[in-house]
Amino acid sequence: MTITLVLGHQLPLWFLVFALVLPRVTLVVAWLQGVLLPFHLHGWLPLGVALLLPRVLVLWLIYLDQGISPWFAVHLVAALAVWGSSGGWRRRRRRQEY
Repeated sequence: MTITLVLGHQLPLWFLVFALVLPRVTLVVAWLQGVLLPFHLHGWLPLGVALLLPRVLVLWLIYLDQGISPWFAVHLVAALAVWGSSGGWRRRRRRQEY
């Protein structure tokens, strides 16, 4: 079994790292720098997903660029952790109000 390094990826390393913490800001900076041009994101759907569910768009971009890769897995775990923990915070807050 050999491990190969693929150099043909379009997404830069800074995008992959910062999208873990600040996906909306990272998408805006990448759009301003023209990083997202090779992905041909046109219409209202990518804009709506970027505003409402930015982690889904980041996962989609990583999948288009690298397929199912370690970066995809890390971002998927981060997305599930954020989505899973957000409901518990709301329940605790609601209990404190009553």
